[in-house]
Amino acid sequence: MSTFRLRVLSDPAEVAVATPALARVYRVAFAGAGEGDDEVRRFVDEQLPRHAERDGFRLVVVEDGDEAVALGYGYTGERGQWSSDWVAGLAPARLVETWVGGHFELVELAVDPARQREGLGARVHDLLLEGLPHERALLTTYREDGPAPRLYQQLGWQPLADLTETTTLYGLDLRPRR
Repeated sequence: MSTFRLRVLSDPAEVAVATPALARVYRVAFAGAGEGDDEVRRFVDEQLPRHAERDGFRLVVVEDGDEAVALGYGYTGERGQWSSDWVAGLAPARLVETWVGGHFELVELAVDPARQREGLGARVHDLLLEGLPHERALLTTYREDGPAPRLYQQLGWQPLADLTETTTLYGLDLRPRR
């Protein structure tokens, strides 16, 4: 039986040290979705370092021994950030007024496929959202039925709007968690 260690990282220097292990999880978790070496490099060299500097950033990593097997992270989403502005340009105006800006943006949740169905995704999710000062959270995921949308719905997320043919925006009211 495995003993997992969950760590919460919020300092960009800590994240930089953990990045090689996180890259491995990202690579194996998203390989099935067609993400290859270029996407992993972009995650490591651009996305994660830029996001680690944002207000409210927090990252949860699950380790089994010396190996990272799951990760999740997010930050405070604001207008002027690419993702928030992208959502604002596609979602209904009334939804944007209520949800976009000052929300917690769940950016990535990844579990090594060899370790899926062990409850790690839910554990990462819950620790990531624990004690947040935000009133609401947003994420985007696949429109089609699959493991990610099913997990989010089981954890209380509600589909808010279909943004593209392949992407749905989900929201979660965080006030009851406080």
